[in-house]
Amino acid sequence: MHKNTDTAVAVLGASGYVGRELVGLLAQHPDVDLAFTTSESESQVDGVEAVPLAAAADRLEQADLVFSCLPHGVSGTAVARARTAGSRVVDLSADLRLSDQAVYGLTEVYRPSLPDAALVANPGCYPTAALLAIVPFARAGLLDITRSLIIDAASGVSGAGRNPRRELLFVEVAEDFRAYSVGNEHRHLPEITGHLKPFTGPVDVVFTPHLLPVRRGILETIHLPLLRPLDRAAAEAVLLDTYQAEPCVRVLRGAVPTLRDVVYRNRVAIGVVPVQHVIQPMITLISAIDNLVKGAAGQAVQNMNVMLGFPETEGLLC
Repeated sequence: MHKNTDTAVAVLGASGYVGRELVGLLAQHPDVDLAFTTSESESQVDGVEAVPLAAAADRLEQADLVFSCLPHGVSGTAVARARTAGSRVVDLSADLRLSDQAVYGLTEVYRPSLPDAALVANPGCYPTAALLAIVPFARAGLLDITRSLIIDAASGVSGAGRNPRRELLFVEVAEDFRAYSVGNEHRHLPEITGHLKPFTGPVDVVFTPHLLPVRRGILETIHLPLLRPLDRAAAEAVLLDTYQAEPCVRVLRGAVPTLRDVVYRNRVAIGVVPVQHVIQPMITLISAIDNLVKGAAGQAVQNMNVMLGFPETEGLLC
C-alpha cells in the first residue's frame, strides 16, 4: 500500500479501547505513516512501536499530527507539549472540548474551521450522537427552549474504558441493564448544553445514560419539545436538508435505527417520529453511533482528513 511518508502521525495513549481502534484505522490509511504510539503497559500496539509517554517527549517533532487518547485530566499537558513541538493535534479527551483554544471537532457542524485548525477537540461519544440529531432542529428555530430536552442514552461497555473495574466484569454486566449518573450528573452534560447554546441560547437538557450489556454502540432516545407540530415527513425533511450530502450521516425514512446500523462504521444513523397523545408538540429522535468509531477514533480520523486536505472519508467505512 502506498504511504505518504511526508505525513507522519502519532498516537498518545494507544493501548485503551479508543487508542487501539485509532491505531487500527491509521494503519490502514493510505495517506499517513504511523510514526509511534505511547503506552504505559505495552511495548507495541497492533504491531506499532509503543513507548512510555515520558519517553515520547523528544519524538513529538517527528509527527506532523498527534492524536491524544490519554485520560481526561492528563491529556491537556501532553497536548501542550505536542503543540510546542510544532505538531497539530486532535485531542480525544474531554480536556479542551469547552475551551476557546481548540476547534470543536463535530465535523459536520464545524467543518469550515478544521483546515486551518492547529488544535481540534474531538467530541465525546454521547454528545456526538445527541448534537448531530438535535442541531438541525435548533438551527431551524423549531425548538421550544422553555421546555426541557430529554435524552435517554445507552452505551456498550467499551465506553467505560479498558481499565478493569468490578462493576464492568462480564458476570456483573451480562443480562442486566442499568442507569448511571442519574439526576443529570454526567460529565458530558456541559458539553451537550455548551455546544447547543450557540444555536438555542440557554436550554435545559436532562441527560440520563445507561449501560448496555454489549461491547460497543450507543443508542439515544431524544425527546425534543417543538414550537409547532411537525409530521414525520416534515421532521425528516429538516434532517435531510442538513445531511443529504453528508457521507457519514444516514437519515432513515419511515424507520428508526438500531445498533446494527452503525457498529464498526463511522456513521451516525438518525430516525424521527412525532410524539402522539401530548398536549404540546414534540418529536422523538433515535440517534445511533458506534462509540469507538464515530464517537471517538473514526471521527478523529475524519477530522484529520479535513485538516490535512485528504478525502474526508479516506480510511473510513461510513
